[in-house]
Amino acid sequence: MTKPCILCVAITGSLPTKANNPAVPITVSEQVDSTHEAFQAGATIVHAHVRNDDQTPSSDPDKFAALKEGIEKHCPGMIVQFSTGGRSGAGRTRGGMLSLRPDMASLSVGSNNFPTRVYENPPDLVDWLAGEMLVHDVKPEIEAFDLSHILKAKAMADKGQLAGTPYIQFVMGVKNAMPVDRDVFDYYIQTVHRLFGKDAPWCAAGIGQHQLTLNEWAIAAGGHARTGLEDNVRLDRDRLAPSNAALVRRAAEICARHDRPVATVEQARDILGLRPATLVKGQAA
Repeated sequence: MTKPCILCVAITGSLPTKANNPAVPITVSEQVDSTHEAFQAGATIVHAHVRNDDQTPSSDPDKFAALKEGIEKHCPGMIVQFSTGGRSGAGRTRGGMLSLRPDMASLSVGSNNFPTRVYENPPDLVDWLAGEMLVHDVKPEIEAFDLSHILKAKAMADKGQLAGTPYIQFVMGVKNAMPVDRDVFDYYIQTVHRLFGKDAPWCAAGIGQHQLTLNEWAIAAGGHARTGLEDNVRLDRDRLAPSNAALVRRAAEICARHDRPVATVEQARDILGLRPATLVKGQAA
């Protein structure tokens, strides 16, 4: 298989702190530096959260703006994907940064259980976030924690709430949500292809110890892969990951074993139907 593989690096998230792993980047400058190293290692998408100085989650648009500016300066053409996840804010504050026109943003289209709480994504908020993404030309990455979320994405696409072919990411291994199950994973792929066509791009993310498993499964099956310290702070049971770049390099090694070239910025943008890198800085597509 020679199909290019897009590597996404989730650099920070909302939960890991420096107590979990000193390499977790918290400040904007740390995040830019960590993203640049991951970019050099082969990542072409950065999935970005921002934090307050005390390491708690934030949805501050000014922090997102500074992060976006730094990444565009130091990682030319890299796809910037903002998180609109529910751990960083409540209600419409989750999408307050979409007017900054990142290339992409995560979009959870349904609710599900998390380790200690319900991850709430009520329909009216989902509709509003999707509408903001249309207005600002931001491509959503549909975060599928459940089969119903893939089917919901199809219904939204049919109603014109999502532009182009949706990019679906399977998230597996969150406690109390979808476990890591190979039969389910294979059925997710079948469902994406049935609903959106055999060439529809998809990605997979594994949480914690399952990150490596999902990297292997996705790359071998022709999908794209997410890695990074948001999902997993370790290389293995005995070793913390020294950086986001180290996890990206591990995913790139899996790509090499399966004869999958790591996608370039240009290839990734073409696969996902994004505006060219030359147009990312506020120009009209």
